[in-house]
Amino acid sequence: MARILLADDEAASRDLVRLALEADGHVVACMSGGTEALERLTQGPQAFDLIVTDVNMPGMDGIELARQALTLNNGLGVVLMSGFVEQLERARQLDAIRVGVIAKPFTLDQMRATVRRVLAV
Repeated sequence: MARILLADDEAASRDLVRLALEADGHVVACMSGGTEALERLTQGPQAFDLIVTDVNMPGMDGIELARQALTLNNGLGVVLMSGFVEQLERARQLDAIRVGVIAKPFTLDQMRATVRRVLAV
């Protein structure tokens, strides 16, 4: 069981991913954007094992969220979701050992497998 911070500005997507991860026994805290998620992380950077974030969000995007989150806790795992391949290429800039990317659209089984893979590293 992992403690996961999920950031996605689309409520329907966020709720589906949350349900899938909770079905695997994870504890999931949901945020509607990058700024809100970063604020939550600054309150307790060790409170989470993994962040799952959409890349394309208004304000702070998911890659910037991941970059700043890793400065708070460099052992944090990161899963980035996006429908735009070129955005996922930017993920290669992240200096982290545990980073996974998943292209939209994805199945819930694919999301669960990506989370398991990142947590296993």
